[in-house]
Amino acid sequence: MDHDIELRFQQLQKHLEKDFGPGMDMSAFLFLVGVNELGMGHRTFSKQQKMELMHIAICTLLEPYGYYSFNGRDEDLWPHYTLNNKLPSLDHQQQQHLLKESLLDYFIKNDYYSETT
Repeated sequence: MDHDIELRFQQLQKHLEKDFGPGMDMSAFLFLVGVNELGMGHRTFSKQQKMELMHIAICTLLEPYGYYSFNGRDEDLWPHYTLNNKLPSLDHQQQQHLLKESLLDYFIKNDYYSETT
């Protein structure tokens, strides 16, 4: 794994843990992005909705790479995406690297995090 991405991601994790508590794992990051993209604020979600929120997060994070396109929102205002390109076969380490890189890009692009001190 790219050492630079790992160090940058650890800084992002420390930054977010100040607001959301310690021990954020990848599922917590994906849930956070999904809730943010849903845009309805904090509420109670069913187990199925939590899975859908993580799917929304993955689509959102991989959209800039050309894997997904945003289609719009349904009648309940949940976002929907179309798969453009099948993801390449990646091992666990490569998946983690891609997700960490895309999370960094997401939080910086949306001005939720800055790497400048």
